Amino acid sequence: MSTIHPEQAQTYRNVMESLVLEEAEKQFKRLPAKVSSYVNKAEVIAYALNRLPPLYATSERGWQQQRERASREMDAKIVAAVRQAIAAVQRDPLRAVVPLKVEEEQASLAALKGMRELLRREELSWRELVDVVENTLIQTARGEITWRKRGTGVVQRNEWRDTRYLL
Repeated sequence: MSTIHPEQAQTYRNVMESLVLEEAEKQFKRLPAKVSSYVNKAEVIAYALNRLPPLYATSERGWQQQRERASREMDAKIVAAVRQAIAAVQRDPLRAVVPLKVEEEQASLAALKGMRELLRREELSWRELVDVVENTLIQTARGEITWRKRGTGVVQRNEWRDTRYLL
């Protein structure tokens, strides 16, 4: 059994998500325009995924192996699950749906990515961000770190010694 350390990046993806999305795109192209205009594609995808087994991968090689496995073993089941999902979602076209708010999640992921780049810590997680920033500020105040403004090659020296930045 392996131990997951908070400093390790945890990247994993469900291969079935991309396969169901591809199949949904194919089937939506064959739908009459009137039908496809009121069928929520995200609901169709979620419905189908909930009826299929997940196939997760953590590496490019694993991703390829899982895709090949899904093509061999699950292709007909994916087609059927998407077809069933479209039929189920069509039955209630007047139902009010409040979509998930992913904008905030995307913004937070973009912010974390920016902090990873700025601090040059690709494995940085939200859990350790405060400690890493605190240690970086301490090292900067001691003169152990000099900064480059993002997007430039200009080193920003001594600006962090400005009393406005010190506690």
